[in-house]
Amino acid sequence: MQIALAPMEGLVDDILRDVLTQVGGIDWCVTEFIRVSERLMPAHYFYKYASELHQGAKTAAGVPLRLQLLGSDPVCLAENAAYACELGAPVLDLNFGCPAKTVNRSRGGAILLKEPELLHSIVNHVRRAVPAHTPVTAKMRLGYESPEGALDCARALADGGAGQIVVHARTKVDGYKPPAHWEWIARIQEVVKVPVVANGEIWTVDDWRRCREICGARDIMIGRGLVARPDLARQIAAAEAGEDVVEMTWTQLQPFLQDFWQQALNKMTPIQAPGRLKQWLALLTKSYPEATTLFNTLRRETDCERIGQLIGFVRSEAA
Repeated sequence: MQIALAPMEGLVDDILRDVLTQVGGIDWCVTEFIRVSERLMPAHYFYKYASELHQGAKTAAGVPLRLQLLGSDPVCLAENAAYACELGAPVLDLNFGCPAKTVNRSRGGAILLKEPELLHSIVNHVRRAVPAHTPVTAKMRLGYESPEGALDCARALADGGAGQIVVHARTKVDGYKPPAHWEWIARIQEVVKVPVVANGEIWTVDDWRRCREICGARDIMIGRGLVARPDLARQIAAAEAGEDVVEMTWTQLQPFLQDFWQQALNKMTPIQAPGRLKQWLALLTKSYPEATTLFNTLRRETDCERIGQLIGFVRSEAA
């Protein structure tokens, strides 16, 4: 079994990827989508979303990173994919699942699930453009408005050359509303020969067990569940191995929260950093009552020094 950290635009950036992979249990992670259209993007554009390219495309904890591209032009995506490989991307992932209205209006993400032929063309162009040893993978939802075309889309991706397909078990219209329709993942696996990874609505070890029972998928990808419960991958890995599942306490989480804050201070402006911390805290409130208390205390706080004091942070001399 492999457990992946999902790409989440505006949330799971290089800082949060670094912190969450330090907690453990994550086998690989994916960048936020890198949008490409009309031209070959410069190197600094790729490094902006994937700073890990400077360190062998791995997080500090040694967890491999995949580079995700989003767009609708097969030729342009292929050219950018080839360049990303030159910069060190070990795996190219293609986004056909983003539900954001602004992305869909610009003909990106889940809107492309209405055009299986285009899905095939995009994957095929990228597959032929990158080195043979570089895997090309894809992420999809069940469809735009309904899952009726999900099987055709999955076939198009696999036939185009995708070596693995991550399936977020909801349509674009479903957004992130529960439930996730895991039964469709099993149906998709029946019609393609490549591995299918289950994604969607896995918040606990029990959710993972139900997902596996329903869809039979061996590998999983977790997004919000891992952000809200940073040791969830570790818990699931322990359960899979038949070991005792021990949950991380709020006290044990503190060093990771403080590390996140220091990295945010180092990489962001004093205006941006507080917002990113509060964004993570808001999701942590789903798992930790202490996070709710801290979030309410910090809700209107904008002074970075005061925020650091409230989370017990001591800025290192190196910073």
